[in-house]
Amino acid sequence: MSDETLRQATIQDHAAFLAGGHDFQDDIARLTQSDLVGTILETVMLATNMRFAGVARVTADRWVACRTVDEIDFGLAPGDEIQIESTFCQTVRETARKVIFNDAATDEDYGDHPLAAQFGIVSYASIPIRRSDGSFFGTLCAIDTEPRDVKHPRAVAMLEMFADIIGQSLETEERLEAQERLIAQEREMARIQEEFVAVLGHDLRNPVAALEAGFRQLDREPLGDRARKILPLMRSSLHRMNDLIENIMLHARARLGGGIRISASPDAPLAEAVTQVVKEIRAASPHQEITLDLAFDRAVSCDAPRVAQAISNLLSNAVRYGTPGHPVAVHGSIGSCEVAITVANRGEAVPEGLRQQLFHPFQRGVHADGEGLGLGLYIASSIATAHNGRIDLDCEDGVTTFAFKLPLLEAAAA
Repeated sequence: MSDETLRQATIQDHAAFLAGGHDFQDDIARLTQSDLVGTILETVMLATNMRFAGVARVTADRWVACRTVDEIDFGLAPGDEIQIESTFCQTVRETARKVIFNDAATDEDYGDHPLAAQFGIVSYASIPIRRSDGSFFGTLCAIDTEPRDVKHPRAVAMLEMFADIIGQSLETEERLEAQERLIAQEREMARIQEEFVAVLGHDLRNPVAALEAGFRQLDREPLGDRARKILPLMRSSLHRMNDLIENIMLHARARLGGGIRISASPDAPLAEAVTQVVKEIRAASPHQEITLDLAFDRAVSCDAPRVAQAISNLLSNAVRYGTPGHPVAVHGSIGSCEVAITVANRGEAVPEGLRQQLFHPFQRGVHADGEGLGLGLYIASSIATAHNGRIDLDCEDGVTTFAFKLPLLEAAAA
């Protein structure tokens, strides 16, 4: 094939592919990056003695080289496109049958064919490549300027097998790319949702703060008996709102900021922090008995406010799901190597299959009453993890116990 003949037939070229602006950019990139296709083309040349092998994308009016191995210097590189009328592949696409001849000069079907004469083709093979649904993609081609025995049954069977393999691999790659795009879209949507939740939690603080200020003002005003009964209920609801907002904000910071961050102090006021949250929940749930027993006889290195928040979430969970009329017990102790704060309530056992899921975000118990977002236990677990600790769950004899445990550092224990 002369350079001038090829130049006249060329439409788009390799440069358009390298610039990323080719009409068939994705198809060409997929094939040029495939080790499998490269190996197939090398094998085709080795097995048939043909000195050019390639895969072309073929449509009703386009012929584009996608991957080539060229030892004849045809000059066709990935992205080069020639007029489809200048190829045998148009016939392959229209008839859905392969075109093969050993010698254009003597072949009974393609002897003295004008295309063969125009491009100096002597031996040729073009095998249709189809996807599994039967749709036509293009062709597997082999060309030489000398006679070759490419019509041998074994050679034909090999070429057809390789064309099938290429079709299947293309479909697999396309499905993987589609899945990757879907995953990327879902991740972006999740990021947007998390940012929305973060903004929502932040903006809810102002109206809640206004309500708190209003309650403080009402406390200084003369109220009737009915108002005095309703006000604690409203405070309880406000306390729940504060808990929800704090959990939303902490979850958003954990997701957007790469995890919950703590600021540990070597002699943290852990007892005071836990006692405070117990008082708050007692005030918010005046009908629930909550017992408190803390035995911290040594200094503890931790982020006390964060630990207290975790205990608040565990305690709120116990109050919500515990059997009415039975106390919720909070107990804290220091062992030889760890600090343990347990929250225990009487009630139905957590099903075995649900126990690990409880510590995932937006997961709730089977007896959830509609309150909460399912973030409380996840936040508590994340706080424990940030301290290199853990939360253990035990259900025995009708009592459910969550144990918040963190390692006791030697420096703190000394």
